[in-house]
Amino acid sequence: MKSRHLRRVATATVAISLVAASCGSDDDGAAEQASCEVGETDGDLAIFNWAEYIDPEELDAFSEEFGIGVTMDSYDSNEAMQPIISAGNSGFDLIVPSSYMTGIMIQAGDVQPLNRDAIPNLSNVMDDFADPAYDPGGKFSAPYQWGTTGIALNTAVVGTDFEPTWGLIFDPELAGEYSGQITLLNDPRETMGAALKYLGYSLNTTSQDELDEAEALVAAARGNLAAFDTDQADELLVSGETAIAHGYSGDMFVQFLEADDPAEFVYFVPQEGGAKWIDTVAIPADAPHPCSAHTFINWLLTAEHGAALSNWNYYATPNEAALDGLDEELVVFITDPNVVVGGEDSLEQYVDTGDFEINYTDAFSQAKG
Repeated sequence: MKSRHLRRVATATVAISLVAASCGSDDDGAAEQASCEVGETDGDLAIFNWAEYIDPEELDAFSEEFGIGVTMDSYDSNEAMQPIISAGNSGFDLIVPSSYMTGIMIQAGDVQPLNRDAIPNLSNVMDDFADPAYDPGGKFSAPYQWGTTGIALNTAVVGTDFEPTWGLIFDPELAGEYSGQITLLNDPRETMGAALKYLGYSLNTTSQDELDEAEALVAAARGNLAAFDTDQADELLVSGETAIAHGYSGDMFVQFLEADDPAEFVYFVPQEGGAKWIDTVAIPADAPHPCSAHTFINWLLTAEHGAALSNWNYYATPNEAALDGLDEELVVFITDPNVVVGGEDSLEQYVDTGDFEINYTDAFSQAKG
């Protein structure tokens, strides 16, 4: 099974050095835009990406079509990738940061503005992704994949007549029925964010009082947990070791498909709302082959290759042209209105909260005990 646990949006804690970078630079757009034509290549393409986030056969297809070599190195967190790019001379032509990290890197001058004329397939990007808050106007990045964070459960244990609420984890009466069979993500922003949404607050709050309430809620839920677990939450659920799991849409979906009876398992974003995350593609400011990178982005935004991306990693596409090429089972999952119980307006994207970011780390650490 392909592991997808580490490549969702902005859930890792932002290191203090990265927060400083996001708050201390006014160099927006300092890097020069590359002068490239549509389909132009200027050397072999070096990609820095999350592990197992694109089919190697797709990279081979691009290499063959354009007659250049393609290599890909991987990282396991935005925080591992950013310092390498920021230091300069990384040799990478293309990176895949999450949305909040994209904003941080734009502010730090780590990525260059896109030459949109060289990427005509940007017209395939859905309107919802064309003008993101982390990169207004999409000047520095293009969307790659997106997903949500919510709850997955085993209906053979919980039944089908359950209330779709974060209270399945945080309400003592509801969660107590499944004590020892619940997992929460081992992640400050995601887990504190879930508690904040249950309380009716933003998952990006900068109110210490609200965060304190969320900390107390997570601490109180601890007694009903099997574990704080990110890497195996989906596997523990499908194996029967747990009944309720906090986790990521694509992780859960692909694990359901590998279960003996996929129909027993349900994933949803609770009625109080939750996280919608986006990963992007961007070009480092000093990329040695920016035209090859532009051409790859344009190629990835075609209908054919956008669909191939999602059909391999089971996350949703921001590429409208790719929708007709998605596997039927994936389409059913990502378009099911029952998945986001509170509707699209109940979803929030994580944003960099600046100096307040460390407060999430501290609150989570205290809540875990």
